[in-house]
Amino acid sequence: METHNQQSILLTGATGAVGGALLPKLLDQGHSVKALVRNPEQAKLAGGIEIVEGDVLSGSGLDEALAETDVAYYLIHSMGRSPGDFELNDRIGARNFAQAAERAGVRRIVYLGGLPPSGGGSAHLSSRAEVAEILASAVPEPVHARAAMVIGADSASFTMLSQLVHRLPLMVGPKWIETRTQPIASDDVTSSLATLASFQSPPEDVELGGAEIVSYRQMMDRFARIEGRREPLIIPVPVLSPRLSSYWVRFVTSVEPALARPLIDGLKEEMIVRTPPPAGINDDPMNFDQAVEQAMQESNTDAR
Repeated sequence: METHNQQSILLTGATGAVGGALLPKLLDQGHSVKALVRNPEQAKLAGGIEIVEGDVLSGSGLDEALAETDVAYYLIHSMGRSPGDFELNDRIGARNFAQAAERAGVRRIVYLGGLPPSGGGSAHLSSRAEVAEILASAVPEPVHARAAMVIGADSASFTMLSQLVHRLPLMVGPKWIETRTQPIASDDVTSSLATLASFQSPPEDVELGGAEIVSYRQMMDRFARIEGRREPLIIPVPVLSPRLSSYWVRFVTSVEPALARPLIDGLKEEMIVRTPPPAGINDDPMNFDQAVEQAMQESNTDAR
C-alpha cells in the first residue's frame, strides 16, 4: 500500500545521476530532505533542502546528517570513483553509514543495488550484495531495491552502450553481448525509489525492471535504429576477457577502465526480475525504446 506521509529523509548520492533525479520527486511528495555531500560548495542542488557536509569513507558528518531521520537513501558506489580497492571502500562506507544510522535510530534505509545474477556473480555485483547486507543489519526496515542497467542520460552503462554504437560500425562481440537483461528507465527507477520512502511494509528485496527482457546485442541494434543509424556489424568471438574488454571500451568510449572493467565483468550474468515488486511500486514501466527516447531527450536538454 502506497502512502505519501511526510518523512524526514537523508539522501546520499544527490549529485549523481540517480540521486539527482530522485531529489525533486521526494520534494514533490512533500518530504523534508537533507543531502549528504562531500563538497557543498560544488553541489548544485534544488532549493529547499539542507546540505550537510560529510563522507561515508571517513565517517565525518554522518551523525549530524542522520539525526532525526526517518528514511535514508544510500546511493553510493565506490567503483570507478574512489582510489584503491572499490570493494574495500564500499565495505568501509557501508559500515560507517550503518553504524551511524543505528545510533540515530533511523527506521528505513533504501539502497539501490543490482538484480540477483543468474550465476556466481561478479566482484561488482558481490560487493553490492555485501553492502545491502551491512545496511540491513542497522535498521528495522531495510529495503534493497535491485535493478539491472539504468537507461538514463548520465548512466555509465548506458553511456558505454551508446558510444559503442556511435563509434563502432564494426565491432568484435564478446560472448556477453548475447546475455539477457532487463534494463529500466531512469524515470521508472527514481519513481519507484521515491515511492519506497513511505510505502507501508515493503519487502526487503524489491526487484525493478523495464517492460522487456533483451540481450546487449538487441539493445545496440535497437539503439542504432532509434537514432537512425545503421545497425553495427558485430563479429562474435568465443572469448574476450573483462580486462581486454575494458581496454577495448576505453579506446572507443569516455568510460574509464576502472569503471568499465567491473561493469563488463558483470555483463556475463543474466539479470532479470524473478519476483515482481508489490503493486504500486513499478506498475507500468517503459519498454527499452521508450527509455532510450527519454534518455536522448534529457541529453539534448542538458546540452542546451
